[in-house]
Amino acid sequence: MYNKVILMGRITHDLELRTTPAGANVCTFSIAVDRRFQQKGEEKKSDFFNIVAWRQQADFVTRYFGKGKMILVEGELQTRSYTDKNGVNVRVTEIIADRLCFTGEKSQGGSYNDYAASAPSAPANNGGYSAPAQAPAPQSQQAPAADFANAATDDYPF
Repeated sequence: MYNKVILMGRITHDLELRTTPAGANVCTFSIAVDRRFQQKGEEKKSDFFNIVAWRQQADFVTRYFGKGKMILVEGELQTRSYTDKNGVNVRVTEIIADRLCFTGEKSQGGSYNDYAASAPSAPANNGGYSAPAQAPAPQSQQAPAADFANAATDDYPF
């Protein structure tokens, strides 16, 4: 079985970090994701998705993000049911975040923010927490492999 969701959108309201009775941090928020297509003359439509971030991801999102900020969320889709105060059964669909990333959107100054990408997923012991990325190291300039350096362009099979 496979259950993977990847969404990029804007956070729709202020974030609030809560702690469960067992001591785990949790942050629930929603993001608005614009639909790719729209009919001529119609206003853009968006879909709204509920996101749940636990532990380190909850700390990370409340520290670095806020209402209106663009975020990339990777996680899995889950549904749960509960009975509300009035005795009505309620079914909720949420994305449980495995990874939260910066998107590299432009800041108000017109330049990209310092955290244009997220770090690769960390080991499983921290739940996929994505810390702000460091600037990438410059790549070394390497000479072409000897096998290809003297080959004529007509010799390539593609």
